Amino acid sequence: MSQNKRLRDRLFPEGKKMRSWLRIMNRFFKSVFSITYLKEQKAKIKEKGWKVTWIEMKRYMIMGSMQEPQDAYEKWVELNEPTAEELEQQRHTKFEKNPKISIIIPMYQTPKKFFEELVDGLIAQTYSNWELCLADGSPEENEALKPIYEKDSRIQYKFLGENKGISGNTNEALKLATGDYIALLDHDDLLPPFSLYEIVDCVNQNPEVEFIYTDEDKFEKIGGKRYDPYFKSDFAPDTLRANNYICHFSIFKKELMDELGGFRSEYDGAQDYDIILRMSEKAKNIIHIPKILYHWRVHELSTAKAGDTSKPYAYDAGLKAIQDHIERLGWKGTVEHGNTLGTYKINYEVVGNPKVSIIIPNKDYSETLKVCLTSIKKLTTYENYEIVIVENNSEEEKTFDYYKQIDGKDNIKVVYYPEKEFNYSKIINFGVKNATGEYIVQLNNDTELLTPNWLEEMLGFAQREDVGAVGVKLFYPDKTIQHAGIVIGIGGVAGHVFKNIPHKMHGYFSKESMVQNMSAVTAACIMTKKSIYEEVDYMDEGFKVAFNDVDFCLKIREKGKLIVYNPYVQFLHYESKSRGFEDTPEKQKRFKTEIDRFYEKWQGFLDKGDPYYNRNLRLDNDQYAIREEKV
Repeated sequence: MSQNKRLRDRLFPEGKKMRSWLRIMNRFFKSVFSITYLKEQKAKIKEKGWKVTWIEMKRYMIMGSMQEPQDAYEKWVELNEPTAEELEQQRHTKFEKNPKISIIIPMYQTPKKFFEELVDGLIAQTYSNWELCLADGSPEENEALKPIYEKDSRIQYKFLGENKGISGNTNEALKLATGDYIALLDHDDLLPPFSLYEIVDCVNQNPEVEFIYTDEDKFEKIGGKRYDPYFKSDFAPDTLRANNYICHFSIFKKELMDELGGFRSEYDGAQDYDIILRMSEKAKNIIHIPKILYHWRVHELSTAKAGDTSKPYAYDAGLKAIQDHIERLGWKGTVEHGNTLGTYKINYEVVGNPKVSIIIPNKDYSETLKVCLTSIKKLTTYENYEIVIVENNSEEEKTFDYYKQIDGKDNIKVVYYPEKEFNYSKIINFGVKNATGEYIVQLNNDTELLTPNWLEEMLGFAQREDVGAVGVKLFYPDKTIQHAGIVIGIGGVAGHVFKNIPHKMHGYFSKESMVQNMSAVTAACIMTKKSIYEEVDYMDEGFKVAFNDVDFCLKIREKGKLIVYNPYVQFLHYESKSRGFEDTPEKQKRFKTEIDRFYEKWQGFLDKGDPYYNRNLRLDNDQYAIREEKV
């Protein structure tokens, strides 16, 4: 150990925690006394007000790493995007299939500079079999644009003589298309030169693909910095219903677009969202390309602008698009705006009055259990439930005295697990077999309910035939996030994401605050149909303590069912209070055995990568940080 490290540890015995706060404060002073930073904050305060700006500043200080996020993205671009030599190789690539890509753009008073940059970017593409279909709904034809759209024979321009709205104008552009695939592009955005090459490469590898979407970033001017990259998940229907995360760059097979019938003017402002939702109802082959193939321009009138409120009608149109979507699917419910701008919440109706069995394993800590039960009794609005306490080798007399007080009252029954060794999976399986409900909730005894309508919220999703399990948002007692979904591969096996983010602050694209499909959620609170336990052969009893919930969720995924993370159900979680931690050689040996078992069962999944994450994001960080290496 160096002299400086020894001195640091003597001065700061709390170690890691203290050094973390020193980094935060260093980041704060370094930023706040930067002239550039002060100018940026002044502009933000004018646009958003003091409150929002201060929240964003706090998040920047707390969530930031030692390296600036922008530096990380610039390094990613340098390592992962094609070199000049590789671009030249792409130009000479001979594909087996060479589909024509029809790029559809509705125009309306398009700035000459933006239009010229867009066209030049298309002409620079390393794949050449494309056409640009333009329908201009401007009041007057802009003669300055004529030399630009006439510079390449692949460009078709139609002046409409009237503004038919964004959907009407787009449909007019669609009529010009003669390609095999239809690509949607805005008149002020850009494609990198390798974008269409990657699309066609995808088509050649996946001939049956019907819909393709890509990752994206933002820019303000050519040659300026690129920032705010959105590395998306593979197709996730519940995530899509919560937010149009697909957005750009979207490519439809021509036959699919014809079947959808184009764009609908009643959804103007969210016409892309509407057509993507309709696509999701019909397409069987949807592929996400995890590469930045679209640059979204930020300017005063664009919805790419952070915190944009310039087009409120677009968000209302999105709400209508989702409402109509769920009605077409035959689901009952209402849609409202979500926790953040551009997100949505579906309130599904509970069908019938199914019984829910809440299974709570318990060993001693009767006061902790009492907090959990009291919160359920006090807040729960759904009436048809039972609580099954699975007694697991308690030793304190007061615990058994408490059982006598509650057993048989307030829908509570206590059942006694017969084995001495702790095995969480066995305990849950024992509880399930003693439950009488159609739906099962696994719930830790060290939780405290915060959401009164939690069972209705979870049942709304769990009743759907395509859903296998529903998880919730958990907070530590200090109201920082403990659980907002699990990513397979984080930390080498699986890990919770967005841990320690303060309440009301947001992580990567506010994912912790909206409904999402995940590969797994924690069993500290999870709802599943009882029949699914039987279908997947219950919880794997080889996982005595760790990874049993992750394994359980992956078995459900193998059956083709979705896992849903619902942040609108919330608990405090006094994590591992009654079980303890891996703090003895015996526990550590058992933990390693369970890691090995997980690798043995799920190595193929780990190698392939979590489909609800993105290969460009780090696995040694739970905040969706960008990988700073070649992917």
